[in-house]
Amino acid sequence: MTEANETLTNRQFDAALADCRNIFSNKLGDYGPSWRLLRPQSVTDQIFIKAKRIRSLEIKGFSAVGEGILPEFKAIVNYGIIGIIQSTHGFVDNKDMSPAQALEVYDKIATEARDLLQVKNHDYDEAWRSMRVPSYTDFILTKIERIKEIEDHDGRTVASEGIVSNYFDIINYAVFGIIKLTENDGKPA
Repeated sequence: MTEANETLTNRQFDAALADCRNIFSNKLGDYGPSWRLLRPQSVTDQIFIKAKRIRSLEIKGFSAVGEGILPEFKAIVNYGIIGIIQSTHGFVDNKDMSPAQALEVYDKIATEARDLLQVKNHDYDEAWRSMRVPSYTDFILTKIERIKEIEDHDGRTVASEGIVSNYFDIINYAVFGIIKLTENDGKPA
């Protein structure tokens, strides 16, 4: 991986995350951190719905409601971060964070996702750039199935990474989708 590629990837990753954060912040303004009431399984199912919709649109080639794939990848990034928050902080019966606190936790997790990307990108030499967008969708769906299995086993694993690691991978695959779709003016590569 060249330094120029690494710089481009970091810049694109930061821009995608900034866009997702802006959406998250705006929704915090509308609803506050109402998602704190979601149990982790509900977050997983919400990501599943978004990823299934992306796959459906990829297969059918059009949207009956006029909303495309790109907004769904952005939603997956935000729900992935929410999933990590809910997995690490637990769910509550009443909102227990201010919007500012929620953004602070969001930023910490987004930084961890970026750090993970840099480490994996070093080892994989930006292999994600040669992948097609539908592969990101399939990998996200696979990670969701893994999370569901782990949730059904009360979080216990024998030889696998845990729920949070899978959420981080989902976030990064969704960011790759955002980057690829943005590079191609919203058309799958």
